[in-house]
Amino acid sequence: MADKVMKIPGPDHPISIDANPSRVVVKAGGKVIADTRDALTFREASYPAVQYIPRRDVDMAALTRSEHTTYCPYKGDASYYSIPAGGDRSLNAVWSYETPFDAVVQIKDYVAFYPDRVDEIV
Repeated sequence: MADKVMKIPGPDHPISIDANPSRVVVKAGGKVIADTRDALTFREASYPAVQYIPRRDVDMAALTRSEHTTYCPYKGDASYYSIPAGGDRSLNAVWSYETPFDAVVQIKDYVAFYPDRVDEIV
């Protein structure tokens, strides 16, 4: 961790996390993978908004943890999952910050999906 820089969100890199009152459903391989009314809308700098879905509302048995990981200086280490039902398109389609930095602790126990690696997010 000594070589990893931790940054705090601020005016130059804003992050907001808001409850999404709408229902969010994620489908892959023709199956419902997630269905929630408790998603969090995560907005970071100029990136598109991302829906983080509580693990309790995700069919975690439909996911396979991969060895892929990434690091974000604002959020921490991300773990990834693939969705076998989605085929090659759904490799590393899901990510999660299992021990996020304090500034974004609300996304602990949530996962997010790449829109182009699932059938749909509605």
